[in-house]
Amino acid sequence: MTRIVIVGGGIAGVSAAAALAADGHEVHLFESEKQLGYHASGRSAAIFEPNYGNTSVRALNRATFPLLSEMGVLSPRTIMLVATDKDAQRFQMDVASFEMIEITAAEARARVPILSDDVKFAALHEGAMDIDTYALIQGFAKVAREHGARIETGAKVEAISPGRGLRVNGAELSAEQIVNAAGAWADGVARLAGVVPLGLQPLRRSMARLPAPGGHDVREWPMLLGAGEEWYAKPDAGGWIVSPAEEDLVSPMDAWADDLVLAEGLARYEAHVSEPVTRVETSWAGLRTFAPDRSLVIGEDPRTPGFFWLAGQGGYGFQTCAGAASHLAALVSGRVSSLGTSTTDALSPERLLRNQA
Repeated sequence: MTRIVIVGGGIAGVSAAAALAADGHEVHLFESEKQLGYHASGRSAAIFEPNYGNTSVRALNRATFPLLSEMGVLSPRTIMLVATDKDAQRFQMDVASFEMIEITAAEARARVPILSDDVKFAALHEGAMDIDTYALIQGFAKVAREHGARIETGAKVEAISPGRGLRVNGAELSAEQIVNAAGAWADGVARLAGVVPLGLQPLRRSMARLPAPGGHDVREWPMLLGAGEEWYAKPDAGGWIVSPAEEDLVSPMDAWADDLVLAEGLARYEAHVSEPVTRVETSWAGLRTFAPDRSLVIGEDPRTPGFFWLAGQGGYGFQTCAGAASHLAALVSGRVSSLGTSTTDALSPERLLRNQA
């Protein structure tokens, strides 16, 4: 049994806690906020889209799908891509990338009656699903605890020594392995431990919650995606959420929506619909943290034995969580990962350190 400390209580940390505890390790997870999934994980409009992401992300998507299905946290949600004449070229690129089926604009309006006459192109992907993020986080936490893991919230890791001693809320403890699952703060945790940071980039994404447009029942509507992912909208608890889909580089923080960015995104959305935005009920923002090559970072730091990265989930955290956690558990336990050598190399932190050299 190995004593493992996990830093971070978002979807990455809690899924890792479940996988590692189930492997028989002694797991202690620390989350500095007072609840799990407070930052990026708690602000995600999570959807499972198997064709979203690069090759290594898609491998993790495939590895994650069976467990999410078994946990009962998925529900069908069609994605509809829409575009005006000026976005015809980007529309065709997205159709190919997401492996969508084109439909007529009239067929699109039959499904989503608020689409304006300016929408000339539409395509569908029927294989996507909504993810119940709260149920998924709590489900992993339950599994972790059932296998003996300790999960502490409101627990700030203040120091990490080279010998893997930690100070948490003034208390000293030790670990044989440390898993850095700190999201936007992952490079900061690395610095705390004297580990070379990897250049992870926290990118802000804003959301606005609107009343259901035109008084429609939107529950069965598809998620709408603008060409080039310039905006998206989807049903949410009887309402309608719209995002500018921005990626603005920021420092790690408790993010909030930028009013100007939100207004610009809502204007892009309004260019495709007949119902104007008359009221924003609430708005928020989260941080999507990417490695420079947009692959996740999973594995032992080659320069610091015992320090494992589980970071750079970007916009893929929920749809890759089970595959990522299983992969990490295999590496920590000394097993060969079922993802194979090429995906293991594509996820390894070593690739980023080579690029820094």
